[in-house]
Amino acid sequence: MSILKRLFSGGKPKRAPLPAFNAPVLPDEAFFAIGDIHGSHNHLIAALSGIEEQAKAPTIICVGDYVDRGEQSADVLRTLKERSDRLGSAFVCLMGNHEQMMLKFLDDPEANGERWLRYGGLQTIASFGVGLGPKRDLVTVRHQLTEAMGHELTEWLRTLPTQWVSGNVAVVHAGADPLVPIKDQRSAHLLWGHPEFEIIPRNDGVWVVHGHTIVPDPYAEQGRIAIDTGAYATGKLSVAHIFGSEVEFLRFYPL
Repeated sequence: MSILKRLFSGGKPKRAPLPAFNAPVLPDEAFFAIGDIHGSHNHLIAALSGIEEQAKAPTIICVGDYVDRGEQSADVLRTLKERSDRLGSAFVCLMGNHEQMMLKFLDDPEANGERWLRYGGLQTIASFGVGLGPKRDLVTVRHQLTEAMGHELTEWLRTLPTQWVSGNVAVVHAGADPLVPIKDQRSAHLLWGHPEFEIIPRNDGVWVVHGHTIVPDPYAEQGRIAIDTGAYATGKLSVAHIFGSEVEFLRFYPL
C-alpha cells in the first residue's frame, strides 16, 4: 500500500481513551439544588417546605427554567422572587434558557414570539391572565404580559446569574464546555448546553450540577450531577442535597 493510501485509508483518527473523573465533591458550604420547575408551583412549594424541614436556614440554588409548559408559571416566578428578595444570597435563582426566551419575547415579540410560544410560552402568558386573541397580535400580547408581570418581576428576571460556585461544585442551567474553566464559560453553553458536556469529563476537578436535559432519575457521575426529572410532565421535581463529600437526592410531593 502506498504512503498516500495508508494515510487516508483509516478514516478519522480515534480519540484517546478519556480519563476517569475521580475528584470528590467538596463544596465550601452545604446547599440544596432544585431542578427545572417549569410552571409546577405546587411541587415547588412542596420542595421548599421539605427542604426547610431537612435543614435550618438552608442555602438553596434553583437551576433555571421556572416558566413554560406547566400551568403555574406566574405563581412560580412570584414565589421565587419573594424568596430571593427575602433571603438574599441564601436563595439563588439561576437563568434558564426558557427565561431567556421569555425575555427575548418581551424585547422583540415579532421576531421571537412564535418560537417562544411553541416551546411553552403559551402556558406562561395564560398563567398571567393574558390570551393571544383571534388576531394573534404579539405586540399587544407583549404589552399585556409586561403589565401583568410588573416592572419589578421583569427586571428581577433580567438580573438572574448564569452560574453559582461553591468549592469545586458549580451550578448552572444546562451544562458547560468541559475544556473551559467555569468562570470563562460562554452564556450560550451554560443556558443551552455544550455538545461534549456529557462526553468529555472535566480535568479541573469541578463538579457541574445542571438541569435542562430530562433524566428518569437524578444521578451523580463523571463530574456531572443531573437533576431535571421533568416535573411538569412526570410530577417529579428532584432536589440534590450536597454536603461534605456527599450527594443525596430528594423528592417532595404536594399534599
